[in-house]
Amino acid sequence: MAQVALITGASSGLGEQFAHRFARDGHDVILVARNEARLNALAERLRLYKVRTFVMPFDLSAPATPKKLFDGVGEKGLEVDFLVNNAGFGSTGPFLDLDVSRELEMVQVNCTALLELCHRFVKPMRARGRGRVLNIASTAGFQPGPFMATYYATKAFVVSFTEALSHELAGSGVTVTASCPGATLTEFAKVAGNDKTPLFQRPVGVAKAEDVVNDAYEAMMQGEPLVVHGWMNYLAYQSLRVSPRSVVRSITASLNKPAE
Repeated sequence: MAQVALITGASSGLGEQFAHRFARDGHDVILVARNEARLNALAERLRLYKVRTFVMPFDLSAPATPKKLFDGVGEKGLEVDFLVNNAGFGSTGPFLDLDVSRELEMVQVNCTALLELCHRFVKPMRARGRGRVLNIASTAGFQPGPFMATYYATKAFVVSFTEALSHELAGSGVTVTASCPGATLTEFAKVAGNDKTPLFQRPVGVAKAEDVVNDAYEAMMQGEPLVVHGWMNYLAYQSLRVSPRSVVRSITASLNKPAE
């Protein structure tokens, strides 16, 4: 029987591309997101790969959702071999001018739900002695992010948590990978409100979703704890080790500052 991949945030962007990549390689897929219509449309497109698809419309901003999702997967008699924590969103603007309820919702989706899904789904993986986890982080996780303060902080959590969990599970048969792309062409930027910022208006350096997904997928399959997509992002990541923090904050602020 085919192995099963559970993908959160599967209705668009990276999540949709991950669904195609897993299905193309013969894996059954569990599609998780809020938008049921989009998930059903995606499931229909995935039929060409001759794999099973399971649509599970759940809202991860609700604290009770991770347990409901875990229980729902169990009720279908499925074992998850690949867990892809891709769901997440951002916001742009001075922190004190943003809606605090939305910022708290971001922490719930980007951090708390990811943590709980790892705890619930990885325990059975460890017991079986096999499994792979892919947490979608970001190059944002390597520095503070003025004008996207909460988002950058959530991705710092994902990077740190993933690397720690990867170390703890060494030798267990379960691997955990953090994928750290930079700016990518998806719906994320428009939803976050930073599609018009210098970060996304650069002539080069904005990646294609398919390229990010392929890079992350290969890193996960190889069991790498951390992967930074693209040579420009990798050089920037390495430069952070020697750059003064004040300079890092200033540069990041200039890239994220909303257009006047």
